[in-house]
Amino acid sequence: MSSNALHVPVMLQRCLDMLAPALTQPGAVVVDCTLGLGGHSEALLRDFPEVRLIALDRDPSALRLAGERLAPYGDRATLVHAVYDELPEVLDRLGVPRVQGILFDLGVSSMQLDEAGRGFAYAQDAPLDMRMDQTTGVSAAEVLNTYPPGDLVRILRTYGEEKFARKIVDAVVRERAKEPFTNSARLVELIRDALPQAAKRTGGNPAKRTFQALRIEVNGELAVLERAIPAAVRALAVGGRIAVLSYHSLEDRLVKQVLAAGASHTAPPGLPVIPEQYQPRLKLLTRGAELPTEDEIAENRRATPARFRGAERIREEVAP
Repeated sequence: MSSNALHVPVMLQRCLDMLAPALTQPGAVVVDCTLGLGGHSEALLRDFPEVRLIALDRDPSALRLAGERLAPYGDRATLVHAVYDELPEVLDRLGVPRVQGILFDLGVSSMQLDEAGRGFAYAQDAPLDMRMDQTTGVSAAEVLNTYPPGDLVRILRTYGEEKFARKIVDAVVRERAKEPFTNSARLVELIRDALPQAAKRTGGNPAKRTFQALRIEVNGELAVLERAIPAAVRALAVGGRIAVLSYHSLEDRLVKQVLAAGASHTAPPGLPVIPEQYQPRLKLLTRGAELPTEDEIAENRRATPARFRGAERIREEVAP
């Protein structure tokens, strides 16, 4: 499969190094919450021959392709069709109470970007779909054609951090009244026409922020992530590690907040000694968010916006 051959996993060595200390113990289980084309998963199975992998993806095409790639590892790899906030249910079903490693590589997979028919990429004309799981949910076209203007403005501002959300939405509402949106090229053209000249000179393709916002809305990405990261922390055994790759500030902020909260004590102010139940549950293993190296970006342009964070579980929850 050609896209497997071309697929370069983002910050792969950093992810492996981060998880390594937790994966050398006998019977270690690692979860790849975002399987995609299976690049990170394959490296985990290869580098840690004793480890058992559980891999989740909401995209049936990704599961099929990654399944072919990981077939040589036999029953060491369990692939599950699930969204990553379903991690607790998946582990429960598999009878795995705690895991030693968890990896999130957020955002859109290379395969989804490269497959024109999915409508994720603004650089090529395609149906405006953007669903990571095409068997369920509303498409980007439905969002554009049916959402009230106020909701569309909120989505573009919140999820795309688009300063010209109102201008773009006014144009969308005007155009959809004439003919519903079906394809990405028409939307890209509309955005170009709606933005002031100065805004088009910087920051890459002017449609980028709108496409990001629609994708996040269609897939409920931030709501899912908000549930998934705390659930992942709870699933870690003591000594277990979590590694997260984010691709825009909204994701990274959410990850940062959850990990920072886990690494802080929860004692009421003024206690001279902090009792065990209030002690931090996590230890942060990255100073802020780490960025890809210049070499990594040269090898894989899609690594450019990546932000990497990691933490280790250092104690169990203790009931007060």
